[in-house]
Amino acid sequence: MRRATDHKQGVVLLDTRDHTPEHEHSVHLKLAERLAQLLGTQVADPARPATHHDNFYFLPTETLIDPNHYRDMGITSAQDLFGGMVKAPYMATKAISHPLPANGRYPLGWTDEFARRASDALLSGYTVFSLEDAHRAAALLLRDGPLRIKPVRATAGRGQTVITSTTDVEQALAGLDERELAVWGLTLEENLTEVQTFSVGQALVAGILCSYYGTQQLTRDHAGEEIYGGSDLVLVRGDYDALLQLELDDPLRLAITQARTYEQAALQSFPGFIASRRNYDVARGLNSRDKPRSGVLEQSWRIGGASSAEILALQAFAADPALNRVRASTHEVFEEPDLPADSTIFYQGDDSELGRICKYARLRDYDHP
Repeated sequence: MRRATDHKQGVVLLDTRDHTPEHEHSVHLKLAERLAQLLGTQVADPARPATHHDNFYFLPTETLIDPNHYRDMGITSAQDLFGGMVKAPYMATKAISHPLPANGRYPLGWTDEFARRASDALLSGYTVFSLEDAHRAAALLLRDGPLRIKPVRATAGRGQTVITSTTDVEQALAGLDERELAVWGLTLEENLTEVQTFSVGQALVAGILCSYYGTQQLTRDHAGEEIYGGSDLVLVRGDYDALLQLELDDPLRLAITQARTYEQAALQSFPGFIASRRNYDVARGLNSRDKPRSGVLEQSWRIGGASSAEILALQAFAADPALNRVRASTHEVFEEPDLPADSTIFYQGDDSELGRICKYARLRDYDHP
């Protein structure tokens, strides 16, 4: 049996999606190259099928589902991939961030144990797997104020709807694919205002673990929609305890603690769950009664918008064993950017779907603005 510390034969970009936009594919290839540098290997030919006899490192485009299938490719531990793997589809999405309504329908494998263990890290809300349950959950949440309906497979904040009335509910749920809903689920969550979203996470590659906190920025795409525009991170060598040793304000300390609670609940509740890249969006804002609320919105156990910063930081930690803290940021710009001198470009061009876009990252000393 091969050991997790054995030398990897190469890094394989494992695209499991039906369609990957060209700008994302370009970013993924550049990240694969940097992961290969960290592992002292090279990017492998994705056309060559991997078998259990091989010892590749994988960069999946999504959280992998079904450990039995990927075990045959040699993915058995967090040392084998940049991302994560779970047993059931709903485990890979924000669906786990809320419990079911009473007597709600649920897919095979669902457990309320996660919501109980993670309760201190969650906002008020429900996950549903049927239209009937969606209507019931919305009625319950509307008693306390506006709610937000969130498709669980959407990214970058797209597709979300703020609901203030039963009429809004009818419009938002009309046309949903009930088969998709039964497999993946839908979340309904208390709506917060004056929201600040923290990013909290960890990345482990080549035996180097870094933990981080940061904030997200929004930008507008060419259609004028406000979406994710990048993250500004502070990364430390080590685990969450090392991160909590920094001087932090109370809301940020709470966000890190909630992310860790959420992660521990997943590790305890989902057999077979592994992840080397773990990112959590934690929102702090005001509820309908203007009371501060904080909770994990969703997890990302896959390559994400902050991954270029994570990998640049891991490379810096690998290059300098005395380095224990850095600052890194990612940027997604839909106009011609004025690039800083220390920028590392991951994509710049005219994407056929998004139009002109530039994605770059920066790595700075911790004390550098």
